Amino acid sequence: MLRSIGPVSRFGRSFTAVTATAATLAVTAMSLAASPAAAAPTASPAAASTTAKPGDTCTASDLGTRKPYIKSTEVSPTITHFKGWFVTEGTTGNHVVTTSTQTVIAVSVGATAGFEGSFPVQTLTAAGASLGLSVKVDASSTSTESNAVTWNFNQPGYYGVYKGTKKVTGTYASLNCNRVQQSGGGWALKWIEGPGGGNFTTFTTLEEGAVRCQDSVPANSIMAKAQGLLDCGSPAAKAERPAGAVPPTAKQKRDRLEQRQAATGGTVAGQPKVAGKPKADGPGAKAGAPIAKADLSCGSELYRITVPGKPLSWGAPHLRADSVRLRPSTIFSGNLDQWRLCNVTERDGVMEATLWNLGNQACANIFPQNAGTDQTPLMMESPCREDDLQRFYIYRDVPGSSKIGVQNKYTGSMMGHDRYADGESVRQYSSGRQDGTGTYTLNRV
Repeated sequence: MLRSIGPVSRFGRSFTAVTATAATLAVTAMSLAASPAAAAPTASPAAASTTAKPGDTCTASDLGTRKPYIKSTEVSPTITHFKGWFVTEGTTGNHVVTTSTQTVIAVSVGATAGFEGSFPVQTLTAAGASLGLSVKVDASSTSTESNAVTWNFNQPGYYGVYKGTKKVTGTYASLNCNRVQQSGGGWALKWIEGPGGGNFTTFTTLEEGAVRCQDSVPANSIMAKAQGLLDCGSPAAKAERPAGAVPPTAKQKRDRLEQRQAATGGTVAGQPKVAGKPKADGPGAKAGAPIAKADLSCGSELYRITVPGKPLSWGAPHLRADSVRLRPSTIFSGNLDQWRLCNVTERDGVMEATLWNLGNQACANIFPQNAGTDQTPLMMESPCREDDLQRFYIYRDVPGSSKIGVQNKYTGSMMGHDRYADGESVRQYSSGRQDGTGTYTLNRV
């Protein structure tokens, strides 16, 4: 048997890396307007980076973050490149074989299949770690690999020259930190399964080799998959032929046709999920879909969304083309620092609301053309629209603390800021700000 231990094609290093129950506005105001008291301790950056599971304890500094949780995985040995090759007496030795693409595996995470921000990378890193495998964690595909295989054939025979990998697929959930009532009546901050789960696909480093029909190989291995492509039971496999390339079998042709049809008929890897403005009842509407004007039901309570223990708070812009920024609250703020919560609902302890600003009479919004981009700024829009780009989940600290985390419903990204400074834009981050700067306070005016 010829062992598959020849030269191996190498990639660059792998990167490490919500019945909805309507909550009355009166109850909402009471729970959110409580003065800061027993706030949870702040987590260190190292603690924030550890793997979390549903039900694990989190802290107030995690309110503005989210983490991936791997729910299931599957590993499938897959042949990506293949060529039948015949070696005769006198033609043994080194051959450079140009293989044909057999299967294309593209790295993807969720519907976006993109890699804006850190959440997709963290998802794939967690999947690899759960399996003990080094997997690709960037936007890549097996079709970008060289298809040439250099192999030393030391015996005559009919060979399958291949490149293959372990295709890793599975499902993941998005975990958010929120207050949870305990069986004894008290409250604690726990990681809960929030919105934003989906499927992922990645693969390990490509291997290459050559295998014959008579070789004994491990079942369900990459070599066994390659051997199956040789069509060893057919007369053609045993026929004498000139040295060199062997025409593809009927099975190989069918497999390649199916691959091409899948590639042209399905969603292109890397295509953002934001193809147009989302519908009022969910994401993913086609461009040009009608958008209903929101009939907002806002509470009378006004709030400031502030940086904990510091004077700067979310300030809506005077000009609609500008973003929401950190601003000091003064007599000159023109009510741009005051927000109402509108159309409030609650599900599984997580609030959902539209953020309406008193100063410019508009709603906080992520523009659809930028929804798939990490660090895109939080903007304002009027008239307000009741769609998911203007809806936000609010994760709350335990009663007695007004600390919150804010997440856009459509994009799944958390709101935060790069640095604490007057005029700094509030932006979306796919995993949130792991240093705790995505945790704010919701203080009643």
